[in-house]
Amino acid sequence: MSSTSPTARPDEDGTHGRRRRRAALAAFLLVPLAIAGCTDGGGSETPTGTSAAAGASADTSAGSSAGSPAGSPAETLQESYQQVIRDVLPSVVEIRTTNGLGSGVVLDADGNIVTNSHVVGSATEFQVQFANSATSYPATLVGTYPQNDLAVIRVEGAPDLQPATLADSDAVEVGTLVLAMGNPLGLSSSVSDGIVSATGRTVSEPPSEAAPAGATLPGTIQTSAAINPGNSGGALVNMQGEVIGIPTLAATSPAGGGGAAPGIGFAIPSNTVKNVAPQLIEDGEVTDTDRAALGVTVTTVADSSGQAAGVGVVGVEPGGAAEAAGLREGDVITALNGQRVSSTAELSALLADLEVGETAEVTVQRGGEEQTFQVELGELAVAG
Repeated sequence: MSSTSPTARPDEDGTHGRRRRRAALAAFLLVPLAIAGCTDGGGSETPTGTSAAAGASADTSAGSSAGSPAGSPAETLQESYQQVIRDVLPSVVEIRTTNGLGSGVVLDADGNIVTNSHVVGSATEFQVQFANSATSYPATLVGTYPQNDLAVIRVEGAPDLQPATLADSDAVEVGTLVLAMGNPLGLSSSVSDGIVSATGRTVSEPPSEAAPAGATLPGTIQTSAAINPGNSGGALVNMQGEVIGIPTLAATSPAGGGGAAPGIGFAIPSNTVKNVAPQLIEDGEVTDTDRAALGVTVTTVADSSGQAAGVGVVGVEPGGAAEAAGLREGDVITALNGQRVSSTAELSALLADLEVGETAEVTVQRGGEEQTFQVELGELAVAG
C-alpha cells in the first residue's frame, strides 16, 4: 500500500486497485490534509473579478485549441472535455446548509444524492441547486456514514433528474485523464482537470462535526485536478463520462503555514460509494462496513522524550477480535505483522491493507515483556 502523510482533508488498494482497503481506527497520510470541500458560513466566496452566476464554468488547465487545425490532437481533446462536461455536469449539484456549502452527485431518478458526511454535518435539511439553474429545491437527509465520509440526501420536486454513471474504480489506472466537477468557493458548476496521480492511498481526515475523532479513508484516488473548498462531495470523472470518485480532501503543505499543496487531492473511490450508498438508501445506516478492525479503543503512547512509541489499548470490545485473542487493557501495541507501530495513525494505515477475517500478528508490551498474539480481525463497527 502506498501511504503518504495526511493532515488535511480531501484515501484504495495497495494491491493496485483490486483489493479494498479496510481500517479500524482514525488514520493517516503522512502529509497534512484539509477537508477541501465544504465552505463555511453558508455564503459564496467570490474572488474579485469573477462571476458566481449559475452556469458551467470550465476551469480546465488544458490549453485552448484556438488556432489549432481542425482535427488536431488539441482540438480533439478539447471536444472530448466539452462532451464529458455536457454529459456529467447536470448530475453534479450544489448543496447548501445553514453552515456552508458543498457538492453532490445524483445517484438515481428517486432524487438520491451522494455527498460527503462532512458536507452535511449535523444538518437534516438542505437546499439543492443544479447546473445552469437558479432554482433551489429542498432536500432531506437519508443517512450518513462518517467512517467513510459519505452521506446520502434526497431532493424533492426537482424535474428531469440525470443520474451519474459510477465506474469500476478498481480498474482506474495512474495517468488516467480526469475532470473534477463541483462548486469550489461557491462558484457554481466549476470544472478542473488533471490526471490520476496514484491509487490505493489511505488518508486520515481531521475532526469534523460529522466525525469528531476524524476518519480513516482507505483506498482513495489521488489526483492532480484542483480540489478546493466547495468541491467536496462532487464528482471526479474519467473521459468516458463515468464518476470514478467523490472528491473529499486536499493536501496541505507542512511548510508555509499549512497552505494548500497544489495538485494533491483525494477522492473516495466509486466502488466504496456503490457499497455504502445503497445501504444508506435502504436502511438509513451502514450495517456491512467491510472494513477490518482489532476491536480495541486506543491512544498513542509517548516515550520519555515525548516521541510516539506505541499504541496503548485503553478499551477492549467485549466479544471482539482482540478479546478473543487475549489482548487486554493496558497493553501497548508496538508492531502489526512485523511492521513497527508508533502511533494510532500508523496502526490504522496498516489495518487498511487487511481483510475482515484475516489473521494478524499483533506484538505488544505487557508488564515490561514483549508478547505476540494472533488476532482474527473483526469488522469495523458503525459508530454511535
